[in-house]
Formats: sequence, structure tokens, C-alpha cells
Amino acid sequence: MWIFGRKGASGFSATSTAEEVTEGIHGSGLTAIVTGATSGIGSETTRVLALRGVHVIMAVRNIQKAIQVKETILKDTPDAKVDVMELDLSSMASIRNFAAKYRSLGLPLHILINNAGVLSPQFKLSKDNIELHFATNHLGHFLLTNLLLETMKTTSYEQNTEGRIINVSSEGHRFAYSGHLSDYMNNELSYSSIYAYGLSKLANILHANELARLLKEDGVNITANSLHPGFIDTELFRGHNIFSSMYSYAVVWLITPGVFDQGAATTCYLALNPQVKGVTGEYFVDSNFAKPSLRAKDQELAKELWEFSMGLTSSK
Repeated sequence: MWIFGRKGASGFSATSTAEEVTEGIHGSGLTAIVTGATSGIGSETTRVLALRGVHVIMAVRNIQKAIQVKETILKDTPDAKVDVMELDLSSMASIRNFAAKYRSLGLPLHILINNAGVLSPQFKLSKDNIELHFATNHLGHFLLTNLLLETMKTTSYEQNTEGRIINVSSEGHRFAYSGHLSDYMNNELSYSSIYAYGLSKLANILHANELARLLKEDGVNITANSLHPGFIDTELFRGHNIFSSMYSYAVVWLITPGVFDQGAATTCYLALNPQVKGVTGEYFVDSNFAKPSLRAKDQELAKELWEFSMGLTSSK
């Protein structure tokens, strides 16, 4: 990471904010969907995109909380275009319902930000009886992206614009240094929530990489990239021991002081900045190119994950 203010090739660093990486950029006429937009990176991403004129759809589980976030944004930016739609990424039925409703609105779609995530302290299954981290962090976004892809393709073709798909991963993907895809479907025996989370974050990168390859192969003007967002005030640790969470935050703060407010910068950079026009299948940290783990660059693993995910989502 570009720490302590040291700038990378993009001209930005770990201390750059979402407003700074989008300064002077006008998003009027663009429509974006942001999942998990009620707190942390998601709410900050929504605020900054709306500030730049983007019509933002907050795809969320908690409608009331999303409305509160929307009202706060409108107080500061009265002409902001923000709407709220219900989406539970742990439920394939909810995802299909969301996609159907969105298509029925006749709205274009230029930017899809797969941001929502969970980190559960215990082994849990989703509403479709799939391990919760894999179901929510990867599989839900995989299905959502596939269901909205035709809308993005149509928008790109009719408006002659570049579509952008952004998967919010994390450096946690480096924890997934071994194991097979079937590990996602394991049971409570020898279960590690941190490892399961890492596997789901690895899947975010592999998904973006394979999607980028397929879109490029089809000659579609849509890019797909993944990123580590940095650190921001988040609810990801809800349900975890407060002391371990506070310890983790303290360590992070000591290593990279003052960067909590910069967590949404890389997401907004990939969503709007012209520097990444045409860039696809890449991994970013602090608004700069970065190298993910070797497993994250494994093309055969990416293809295997794609087929595995297609099999699960087509049967539900």
C-alpha cells in the first residue's frame, strides 16, 4: 500500500480521499448500483458518487437505515439523485426479485459496485443453505452481476459509454493460500471464519478476472476490476468480540494513521476516474495497480470458480 502519503503512479496514495480522486469529474447522466450502501465504504461511496452527479441506487437489506443515509446526503447535496431498493445478497430469491424490479424501471446501468460483505464469527448457512461468507460476499454478487449484465451491455451500446463493474475484495484474500473450492461448502468441523472470509475475498478477485476475460472476448465495452479498499469505519466486525476488534483497529491505526476516512477512495476511483478507462481484470490498492496473491491470478482457478458458481446459481 502507498502509506504515509507516498503517491503511486496514479498520483494518489493511501491518504487520498474519495472526493480527491474524483475531483473535477462530472458523473451526470450515469447510473450506479452500490450494494451494502448503509454504512462504511458503501455509504461513503454513495455520498461521493451522488456528489459528482451520479444517480445512485442503494441496494440494501435495511431500508430504514438506507433512507437515513439518503436524507443525510440530501442535506449536504440537495440535488443528489439517490434511491433505495431492497436487496439481501444471502438470498437468491431476493437477488432475482431485485434484478427484475430494476429492469422493470427501465433505468440504464453504467456502474455496478459489488461492495457488501459479511464477516460472521460462527459457521452459518445462508437462506439457500450455502456457507454464509461464500453465499453473500461472492455468490450473491456473482448472480446479481449476471442478472444485470444485459442491462449494462444495452446501456453501453446505446449510449456509447464504458460500463464498469467493481468488486470490493480485501487483502484478506491472501489468507486463502490453500484449499479447494469445496471448502466453501464445509461444515462446522475445523471451521475458521477468518479463512472462510479470505476464501470469499479471493473469489471476488477471481470473479472479476474471469468476467473481464469473458467481456473482452465478447468485445463488450465493460470493464471488471477488484480492489482492496483500505480502512474505514465499518460494521463488518459486528458480532465479533469487541476487544479483538478494537485491537485490530488499533494496530491498523498505528501502521497507517488517519486512513479510515479514505476507505472509499479506490472504489470511487475505479467508478469514475478516466485514468482507468479500458483497464480491466486488474487489482487495485490505494487507487493504484497492485499485485494480488498467486492464487488470485490463477486463470484455471477463476474458470473453475465460474463454473462452480454457475452451477449453484442456476439450480436455485
